[in-house]
Amino acid sequence: MSLKSLIGLTRDKLAAELIAAGVEQKAARMRAGQVWHWIYQRGATSFDQMTSVSKPLRASLAERFTLARPEIVAQQISEDGTRKWLLRFGPGIEIEAVYIPEEDRGTLCVSSQVGCTLTCRFCHTGTQKLVRNLTPEEIVAQVLVARDALEDYPAGKPAELRRVTNVVMMGMGEPLYNFDNVKDAIEVMSDGEGLTLSRRRITLSTAGVVPMIERAGAEIGSMLAISLHSPRDDVRDVIVPLNKKYKIDELLAACRAYPGASNARRITFEYVMLKDVNDSVADAKLLVKKLAGIPAKINLIPFNAWPGAPYECSDWAQIEKFADIVNAAGYASPIRTPRGRDIMAACGQLKSESVKERASARLGEMRSAELHRMPG
Repeated sequence: MSLKSLIGLTRDKLAAELIAAGVEQKAARMRAGQVWHWIYQRGATSFDQMTSVSKPLRASLAERFTLARPEIVAQQISEDGTRKWLLRFGPGIEIEAVYIPEEDRGTLCVSSQVGCTLTCRFCHTGTQKLVRNLTPEEIVAQVLVARDALEDYPAGKPAELRRVTNVVMMGMGEPLYNFDNVKDAIEVMSDGEGLTLSRRRITLSTAGVVPMIERAGAEIGSMLAISLHSPRDDVRDVIVPLNKKYKIDELLAACRAYPGASNARRITFEYVMLKDVNDSVADAKLLVKKLAGIPAKINLIPFNAWPGAPYECSDWAQIEKFADIVNAAGYASPIRTPRGRDIMAACGQLKSESVKERASARLGEMRSAELHRMPG
């Protein structure tokens, strides 16, 4: 019999599982609180570690449940300190998660799907077909893997010394196409007696699934980031094909109506800089015009090329010229320093290793076949 994981269950669902396992209903909430504390405050990986829980209950839980982490297929550490994990949840079910340390924060980039359906032209993940949605367990497990590696659980550690301070749902997949699972995972992450990540330190990034944006604000309440990348529909139709369904003006109207958006809770617009595609002075001027009335920050992202990428990164002088126009309009527009490029962990570069290996094998077979067809 396979054991069910308790990772990623909301408090109510955890209590329900304990009741189903024989815990009296009147004690279930307290017991769930104890188990919750050990999983998320202390990083317990076995029930034997839960010394505040009675031995009989620990034994009973161990017979039915597991706290096992996903298999870590590979961990890479960049020369700039960025870490990337390739995690396997089952045969062919692999994702990547990335930790980016900075002076004032430590950001964990989390995946929400295995693969992606959106085929954004500048994104390496977009070249991988969608396999399936990740469960709340699999989303939360990425945070636990990072905190295991960094020895970063909240119990006994002052907030200012914690290393994972922010989570961004910017890894593999479109979070709003996995809404319910992402919602449960963020509820677990943001619990003040668990992983203690404020919803203001959790950012959900979407390519623009317009009908789900208002619901995300009302039901999830995290910060919002929009993968915009162009103020022009004709350009965005090509580089972010979802734009053919939800045009820019419709997307920005949803942003203006996003619950909780304010100068203190600005919406972030991600803008990857593609040479001679979206980086002109005219593009910058149109961008600030389009964003009028939205409390916004614009992240300018130098394009991270990957093998076979159809674009080049904008020249640095052009990026700075673009930023100057956006700044002059009153918007913060930091130019994001590329991180983890040497381990393919930079923005838009995530793609599971099994897919890379299969693609490499297919390429090898094709080349072999071509050699056999060549005249001797």
